[in-house]
Amino acid sequence: MTQRWSGVFAHLTIKYPRPEHADDVLASMQRVAELAQGAAGLIRIGPWQDARSGRIVGLALWESKQAFEAAMPRIFESYDDPDPDGAWCERPTDVLHISPAEI
Repeated sequence: MTQRWSGVFAHLTIKYPRPEHADDVLASMQRVAELAQGAAGLIRIGPWQDARSGRIVGLALWESKQAFEAAMPRIFESYDDPDPDGAWCERPTDVLHISPAEI
């Protein structure tokens, strides 16, 4: 199982939306996912929602960290952030960069 995920890189963006802006945050994250389509090395991307806490998690799986880093400028060059000051969220966004643990 470990070899299957060897080299895979995951970028997680965890947002804590104010209830009245949950749909806005989801739409914004879906827009990023649409802009990422076709990027070299992208395995899967999209927003996920935790029904218990209201958190929204953007999950992007990449073939490698290098593929992620190479794609980011192109993805975000045409993205106009609708919430640049973070007013839609109750607290700052958490960002995790993770890869399979070596055992």
